[in-house]
Amino acid sequence: MLQAVLPETTRHFGRAIIMPNLVPPVINANDAAAYRDRILAAMPEGASFEPLMTLYLTEDTNPAELAAAHASGLIKAVKLYPAGATTNSASGVANFDNVRATLDKMAEIGCPLCVHGEVTDADVDIFDREAVFIDRVLDPIRKAIPGLRVIMEHITTKDGVDYVKAHEKDLGATITTHHLIINRNHILVGGIKPHYYCLPVAKREFHRLALRAAATSGDSRFFLGTDSAPHTDANKETACGCAGCFTATNTMSLLAHVFEEEGALNKLENFASLNGPDFYGLPKNSDTITLTKGDAVEFPAKIQTPDGEVTVFDPGFPVHWSVA
Repeated sequence: MLQAVLPETTRHFGRAIIMPNLVPPVINANDAAAYRDRILAAMPEGASFEPLMTLYLTEDTNPAELAAAHASGLIKAVKLYPAGATTNSASGVANFDNVRATLDKMAEIGCPLCVHGEVTDADVDIFDREAVFIDRVLDPIRKAIPGLRVIMEHITTKDGVDYVKAHEKDLGATITTHHLIINRNHILVGGIKPHYYCLPVAKREFHRLALRAAATSGDSRFFLGTDSAPHTDANKETACGCAGCFTATNTMSLLAHVFEEEGALNKLENFASLNGPDFYGLPKNSDTITLTKGDAVEFPAKIQTPDGEVTVFDPGFPVHWSVA
């Protein structure tokens, strides 16, 4: 699977934050180094790509070992998954008091925390999980641990946008390609569309419009995080399908379409290439890509992998931007 889908990312991207929710999860430096080496070994010939590794935060994470991995340059961030919130999150955090020492150490050393921001309480509606997480979990953590640098990953609500905009320091948010394009009607109206199902799930239209406004605003606190997820069709089109949209293939073309619609093509570079490195304290990428507008572009509908076909995200409208 890695060898089949990695070229879809390396074709247009010079680096990416590599999420650690494998089976088993990437919980220590040895795991991260091994995963990085597998990625580098699977790279297409001639590709230039840097995997930016992360660790999976568990209630047993050792703060000193985490700090050593960060100091060595091996990891760039740590990912927080509330237990049960998304794909392969069973090893995530259930009791946040048990990770307080780790979060304190991260604030001390300046290691960013990437957050999947949803509660998993059975009494909370799935469409409200992000807003409740901000109130019950994220805001108390940030107040208790000043200086902790947090990236709210793949925000999906106006609540998330407003929370970021209300805080000037140590808080950023990524926005996916697909959440700029689909709302929950795309998943459910006219029949269930499993290839639009993702977590956090797409929300109402006014939330999508808030995400578009944030992404295209030029505000440096918002940047691209594709959350591109290569699940096979067999695992998507089933009685209990996997969550995720595979957007690595056409993300840049789709973003150009969205930013042009919003009259903000001059803000696309900031969102896709500059704001993220600034937040992480990384050098800006000196390489460039060129987007051109012309006839409608045909993207492959499927990526062939040894495990089965993976469906490429279909925006549902013609796209005229391509990477030259």
